[in-house]
Amino acid sequence: MRQGTPAPICLVNPNLVLQRDDIFTTGVVYMPVSLAYLAGELVHNGITCHVIDAFGDSPNQFWQENQFIYRGLTPDQIVARLRGDEELIILYAINLTYHDSLVQIIRRLKERLPNIPVAILENTQAVTAYSLRRIQDEFFQLGADFIITGEGERRTLELVEALQAPTAERLAKLKQIDGLGFRCGDNTHYTPPTRKIADLDALAFAAWDLFPIQNYWRLGYAHGPLTTDKYLPLLTSRGCPYPCGFCVIPETNDQRWRARSARNVVDEMAHYKKTYGVTEFHIEDLDPTVKDSRTKEIAKELIERNLGVTWKICAGTKAETIKSEETIELMARSGCRYISVSPESGSPEVMKAIRKPFDIEHAIRLIRKMNSVGVKSQACFVLGYPGEQDKDRAMTRAMLKRLVREGLDEVAIFVVTPVPGSRIYGSLEGYTSYSQLNFSPSWRSDYETLNQFRVGLYRSFLLWKLRYHPAKIIRQCFNFLRRTFDTKMEMVPYRALHTYLMLRHMVGKKISIERNQAASNMNARAQ
Repeated sequence: MRQGTPAPICLVNPNLVLQRDDIFTTGVVYMPVSLAYLAGELVHNGITCHVIDAFGDSPNQFWQENQFIYRGLTPDQIVARLRGDEELIILYAINLTYHDSLVQIIRRLKERLPNIPVAILENTQAVTAYSLRRIQDEFFQLGADFIITGEGERRTLELVEALQAPTAERLAKLKQIDGLGFRCGDNTHYTPPTRKIADLDALAFAAWDLFPIQNYWRLGYAHGPLTTDKYLPLLTSRGCPYPCGFCVIPETNDQRWRARSARNVVDEMAHYKKTYGVTEFHIEDLDPTVKDSRTKEIAKELIERNLGVTWKICAGTKAETIKSEETIELMARSGCRYISVSPESGSPEVMKAIRKPFDIEHAIRLIRKMNSVGVKSQACFVLGYPGEQDKDRAMTRAMLKRLVREGLDEVAIFVVTPVPGSRIYGSLEGYTSYSQLNFSPSWRSDYETLNQFRVGLYRSFLLWKLRYHPAKIIRQCFNFLRRTFDTKMEMVPYRALHTYLMLRHMVGKKISIERNQAASNMNARAQ
C-alpha cells in the first residue's frame, strides 16, 4: 500500500490458510499472479489502486482457529490499512482453501466500512480455485456487494465505470456487464460471462511494484521449486481444452485455450529482469504447451535474445501437447528446468470417468529426454475419484513405479475433493467449510484408507528412486541443506519445518483475534 496517495480502488489478497493436521500438503504459497495482472491493467487505464496482501504483507504472523492456521494480517489490520474513502474494495478468491479468510475479511469490512462496496473476484486460472457463481448467495449473505466471474480485467473496468455513473443510470449499466453478480432488491442478478479477451498481448504486465514481493522471496519457498533468491510467476496463456471431472476449469474457462505471443511473453521476462533483477520464472498457466509451435517459439525467442533466465512449468501441462523430444531439447536450451505433467491415475477406467486420456508411452519418452537434458520432471496423481476401487489404485502404483524407473524426479499425490464448479461437486459430503476442500480432505469417510495408500505410495516412490537413481536422492539431501531446490519435494520439508517452528513459537509471531461467531455460522455449509 502506498500511504497518502489517492486510492479509489483497493485490491485485497486473503490470508494463507493451512490445515493443522496436514502442514505438509496444505499451505502451499502462491503469489497472487492474476491479481497482479489486474492491478497492472487498472494502472494502465489510469485508475489509481493500492494493494493489501493479507498474507504477503506479514507472512510470519499467524493465528489458529479450530482446525485451521491463518498466516498474515488480521481482518482488523486490513481495515486499518484502508483509507476509508475507497470507491471499491476487491477481494481476490485466489484459492478455495482460503475461503474462511475471505469470510472473516468480508464481515469485518462490512462492520467497519459498510458504505464501501465490496466485490469478490474469481480466480479463473488455477485448479485450486472455485466457481463463484455456485456459491454467490453465501457471499451476498455475508455482505458482499458484487461477484466478478470470468476474466477480471475488462469487467472490473466496467464495474468501476458503472459505480461512477449517476445513480439513475447505475443499475442499467451494472446489468449490462456479463460475469457480474449482485443483489437487486430481494433478488440476485447474475449474468454468466460470455466475453473473453481476444488479444492477451494487449493487456498490461503485472504490477508487482504494488505487492510485497520481497517478503515472498524471503520465505525461501514457493509453489514451484526455487533455485534462486528471486522469482516471479507468469501467465502466458489462459484456459484449458480438457474436461477433467474433478476440475473447476471446464466451467470457468468453457474448455477454451488462448495464448499470448512468444515475443510478448519474453518481453515480460526481460522487463522483470531489468526492473527487479529476476532470472527465474514460474509458469502458472493451466496448460501452457497446448500449441507446440508456440512452445518452440518461446524457446527460440529466449535463445535468440540470450536473456539468461530459467523457467519452470510449475502448475502442470498435458504431456501429449509437448509433441516430441525435439521440443524438450529446445526448451532445455532456452532455460527450462522443470516440467510438471498429470497422469492422474494408472487406471483406464478411472481416466475414462475423469474424461482425461493419458499416453503413458509418450510421457515416458519425454521423461527420458528430460533426464538427458537436465529438465526435472513431476507427475501428479489423484486418489479417491468417485468409483475408484483398490484395483485402480494398484494400477496407479504400477504406473508410478514404471515412471520412476524411467527417471521421474518427483510425484505429487492428491486426494480428490468436490470443488464448487467441478462435475463432481455435490457427489461427496461431510465437510462444513469450503476451506476443508483441500488436497487432504480429512472429512471424507474413506480418507484414512486413501491417506494410508498415499503415504505408502510416497514411501515406495522414494525407495524406487533410491533403487533406480540413488544419485538423485543424494542430491536431494544436499539441495535441502543448501536451500536450493530442483523439485517441490525437496522444498516441502523446509516449508513444513518453517510452519512447525512457527507453531512452536520459535519463529514468527502468534496472535489472537476476536472472531464474530456469526461469521463462523455463515461459513458453515448446510449438508
